[in-house]
Amino acid sequence: MSSKRKVHKMQSRGQIMNVIHRIIELIARKIYLFMAFLRGPAETQPPLKDLTLLHSATTLAFKIRNKQLTSEQVLQSYIDRITEIQPVLNCVVENRFEEALKEAKKCDEFLKSLDPSSLQALATKKPFFGVPFTTKDCIGIANMKQTAGLVVRKNTLAECDAEVIRLMRAAGGIPLATTNVSELAMWWETSNYLYGTTNNPYNTRHIVGGSSGGEGCIQAAAGSPFGIGSDIGGSIRMPSFFNGIFGHKPSKGIVSNNGQYPSAQSEDQDRLLAIGPMCRYAQDLQPILKVLAHKNIDMLRLDEKVDMSKIKLYYMEDDGGQFLVSSVDPEIKEAMGKVVHYFEKAHKIKATKLNIRKLKKSIALWMANMSCKDDKDFTYELSNRNGHITLWWEFVKWMLFVSNHTLIALLTAAFERFALKHGSDEHTKLIQESKDLYRELQDILGEDGVFLYPTHPTAAPLHHEPLIKPFNFSYTGIINVLGLPATACPLGLNKEGLPIGIQVVGGLYQDHLTLAVAEELERAFGGWVPPPIVA
Repeated sequence: MSSKRKVHKMQSRGQIMNVIHRIIELIARKIYLFMAFLRGPAETQPPLKDLTLLHSATTLAFKIRNKQLTSEQVLQSYIDRITEIQPVLNCVVENRFEEALKEAKKCDEFLKSLDPSSLQALATKKPFFGVPFTTKDCIGIANMKQTAGLVVRKNTLAECDAEVIRLMRAAGGIPLATTNVSELAMWWETSNYLYGTTNNPYNTRHIVGGSSGGEGCIQAAAGSPFGIGSDIGGSIRMPSFFNGIFGHKPSKGIVSNNGQYPSAQSEDQDRLLAIGPMCRYAQDLQPILKVLAHKNIDMLRLDEKVDMSKIKLYYMEDDGGQFLVSSVDPEIKEAMGKVVHYFEKAHKIKATKLNIRKLKKSIALWMANMSCKDDKDFTYELSNRNGHITLWWEFVKWMLFVSNHTLIALLTAAFERFALKHGSDEHTKLIQESKDLYRELQDILGEDGVFLYPTHPTAAPLHHEPLIKPFNFSYTGIINVLGLPATACPLGLNKEGLPIGIQVVGGLYQDHLTLAVAEELERAFGGWVPPPIVA
C-alpha cells in the first residue's frame, strides 16, 4: 500500500472516530444535564456587599500604604467574603485567618511609624505590603496542609514556604488560605476525595477547571485579591478561562518550581511546569510576575513600554481538527474575531491567520514530553511516592465505594500503562517534532509577535462531563511543550452566562507582550464580569 493511501486511510478512520465522539458528547451532555437537574437548581455566587472587594491588588496596596484603608480592614473584608462563598462554591481547603489578621495588624502598626518620604521606598521593596493572597493546595505554605488532593496526605504539612510564597511574603503579601485542586493536580476538573468538588461561581452545575480550579473560583468570586497557581498542561489558563479571570503561564524556567507537590520527575516535566499569577484585573499580572520572577526578572523586560501598533498579530481559530478533541464553540470563534477586528480598527494591525499543522498532534506531543524514563509513573504518584498502588485492586475498591482515589486518577494511571514508552522510536520522533514546532512558532513570533489561540474549545462543561472529552486540554498543553508565555484573557460571558475568552501566546521571554495585550483586551472588552452588587 502506498504511503498516500495509508495517510488517506488514517485520516478516514480519524474522521469516523471524530463523528462517533461528537455523537457520544451530545448524548452524554443530555445525561449530565438530567443528572444536574435531579441534584437541584443551579446556584450562583452571592452578590457583593463590600465595595473594598472590587479593588485591584495594586490599588489595595496603594490605599494601604497611604492609610486610606488598613490592612486589617482589607483582610477582614476578604475573610467575610470567603465565609460567605465557601458553602456555595467549596473553593477553600484550609485558612489561616487568625494568623493573617495578626500579620495585618503588624503591617498597620509599621505604617504608623513611617514618614511620608519612606512610602515610596516601601512601594518599591514591598509592592504588596499588607495585601492578602491565596494559592492552590499544591504550593507549600509553612505549617499548612499540602495534600495535592491525595487522601493519604491528609495530615501532611509543608515544612517551609515554597519559593514563590517566600518571595511574595518578602514583597509584603499575606497568605490567607489555600484552595482546592484535582487529585495530584493531574485533571482539569477540581474534585478529590479529601475536599470534594469545587463549583463554578457563575453556575454551580459547571466545573471550575483544574488543577488550579479552587484558585480560579475564589478569584472570580472576589474572595481574594490575587492568587498563585501552577500549570503543566493548562492548570492556570483553563481555570482562568472557565472562571472569567486573567491567568499567566510564564516562559519556561523563569519562576522557581521549588516547594510544589507533586514536583516534576524529570527535566522535561520541569520545563513544562510553570508557576504564575491568577487575578481579576490585568494590571495586577505584571507586578505579581515581577515578584515571582525574582532573579530572572531582567530576562523579561517587563518595564518596557509596548506600542500596540507595532505588534504583529497572528491567530488560529482551532487546532485544525485534532482527533477526539471537541470542536471550538462558535461563540469562542466569534469572540476571537472581535479581537482581531478590534486591533485592526484601533491600532491598524492586520492579523495573519495561520495554519500550523503540527498543532493537530498537540496531545501526542504533550504526552511524549510528560513520559517518565523510569518506573515513577502515576501509580507511584498515587502511592504518595511510596511504592506503587495495585491498579486492578483499586478499581475493585472504587466500584465498592471504598477507594481513596477518584475514578479519573485511576483511569489516568491505567491509560499511562498503555501510552508511549520513554525512549521508544515513536517517543524520540515526537520529541523531535516538539522541537520543530517550537522553532516554527518562535520564528513566526520573534520579539514582536503574539499568537491568539483558543484557551479551550468550550465554555465550562458540566460536572463530570470532562470524562467524555478528556483531551480538550490540548489547546493549553501544547504551549507548555513549547515553553512559551501565555496569558488567558476573559472576553465576557456566552449565551449561557458562562465565561469565555482566549489565550495570548508570545515568543520565548516575551511575557511583556502578552501581558500588555491582556491589559488592552481588558480595556476593550471589560475583563472580569463581577457578581451583582447590593447596597
